[in-house]
Amino acid sequence: MLIHPWDAARDNDEWRSWLRTRDFGLIAANGVDGGPPVVVPTHFLYDGDREVLLHLARPNPIWAALEANPVAVVSVHDDYAYIPSGWRSDSPEDGVPTSYYATVQLTCAATIVDGAEDKAEILRRQLAHHEPDGTYGEVAADSGPYHRRLPGIRGLRLEVLGVRAKFKYDDHRPVDFRERVAGELAGRDLPGDVAAREQQLRRMRQGRRPSSQDAGSG
Repeated sequence: MLIHPWDAARDNDEWRSWLRTRDFGLIAANGVDGGPPVVVPTHFLYDGDREVLLHLARPNPIWAALEANPVAVVSVHDDYAYIPSGWRSDSPEDGVPTSYYATVQLTCAATIVDGAEDKAEILRRQLAHHEPDGTYGEVAADSGPYHRRLPGIRGLRLEVLGVRAKFKYDDHRPVDFRERVAGELAGRDLPGDVAAREQQLRRMRQGRRPSSQDAGSG
């Protein structure tokens, strides 16, 4: 992923705050024996620091990939919108269209979890996050509604080793240019436009600051 200096996260707090409010993305692992990468869409639980937890069905092809090479990438994107050429130039014929989006990619060391109690702990934590009303019932390795199904899943602990974060909202362009695009997003109001506009305006309010090395500078 290309990250220009003006697109980089300003600091670790920016990308962490963004990622803490998101829990669905793609888990990618290298293919086995020269095969294509294995990419799995899934919910996950990010602890806000250095770990991602999730579980998947035992037949999932990602297990063989991670057993061969225990490195995975968690990729999350959101707050995206297509920006037409006419919005970025006084002359539509001269404008260059682009995409606005935010994304975080975590490079992780993977540990596969097969112990019943350890899988139950991952499931407990995920359910507590996704169903905070607590109506999901008891989660235990030897009792309750879930324990008979634990053999059908495997857990995954992902230790975050590296982060690449990008907030692509034309931060290198003049303020009046970005305000014009923000106005166009408000007027079009397609799915994604509101969130993309909010990210663009947030970055404008905060101004440009040097990005951290951890977040990547492309």
